[in-house]
Amino acid sequence: MKIIVPMAGRGSRLRPHTLTVPKPLIPIAGQPIVHRLVKDIAKVIAEPIDEVAFILGDPAFFGDDVVENLTALAHSLGAKASIYRQDKPLGTGHAIMCAENSLEGPAVVAYADTLIRANFTLDEKADAVIWTKKVENPEAYGVVNLNANNEIIELVEKPTTFVSNQAVIGIYYFKDIAVLKNKLQEVLAENLMHGGEYQINDGIKKMMAEGKIFKTGTVDEWMDCGNKNVTVETNGKMLHFIQQDGEEQLISNNIKLENSKIIEPCYIGENVHLINTTIGPNVSVGNNTTIENATIKNSLIQTHSKIKNVQLNNAMIGNYVNYNGAFKTISIGDYSTLE
Repeated sequence: MKIIVPMAGRGSRLRPHTLTVPKPLIPIAGQPIVHRLVKDIAKVIAEPIDEVAFILGDPAFFGDDVVENLTALAHSLGAKASIYRQDKPLGTGHAIMCAENSLEGPAVVAYADTLIRANFTLDEKADAVIWTKKVENPEAYGVVNLNANNEIIELVEKPTTFVSNQAVIGIYYFKDIAVLKNKLQEVLAENLMHGGEYQINDGIKKMMAEGKIFKTGTVDEWMDCGNKNVTVETNGKMLHFIQQDGEEQLISNNIKLENSKIIEPCYIGENVHLINTTIGPNVSVGNNTTIENATIKNSLIQTHSKIKNVQLNNAMIGNYVNYNGAFKTISIGDYSTLE
């Protein structure tokens, strides 16, 4: 089984945090988004992963450190890492085709801007599975249209009349991804574009037109990391899930507390120093950060920062930040100083 991860976008909606770090490498509850996504997919698939192919953007931004990080992620699953580049932002279908040499055999395609919680079995009779989440407002999403056999017969973008309440979340399984590759080659050859981009949906529609069977795999939770507010919210949700699972240690043994307390769930990294501070619930604090005279909840703070004299709620603070101030809801990028 392969996992194909298109992640060439710059994450502009999450700026300033993505000015220096690619969005898929922003940590959520102590681990980068793409790490959690790939590991959670591997759990659902319950099959050995032999290759993880990452489609990256400009090497000036997705540099050697990113490649090393992603290679280590693949190796942690016992898999080979393949690195491809998408030089131009020409859409989801184009991104997948950038990994053409890896497009054969069973594979999952997953876009690295979302996190999931799921527990379902892939339908072995299906040629492909589109992962979905039941939503209350399907008119705001792309949804699947099902026939009487619960097979997907159509993809409908933001329907004005009710089609179904199962929204497409951007994760797909193909029994043989070479079939999708062939259809996407047709899409590129026909120059079939929407808004100047080649879309995966056009390849999927061509597969459906040939009678390929598509089924749904419905996830329990679908958590976005598109902008600051939803990323902070996702961090809190993930902390609760991890606490319930009991599979990860959220609070390091190597922290220093001085007249401070932690209200769980929280993630507290290595060498964190808390002085006259209350942290939590739903807070992640990265390694080597010092926080003094503070009350912080529902927030995400990265590494090597110094935070002082604050009361924060719904805040996101980057790496190597010095912040001493009275704002309560903030979004501060890496290497910033506000004193």
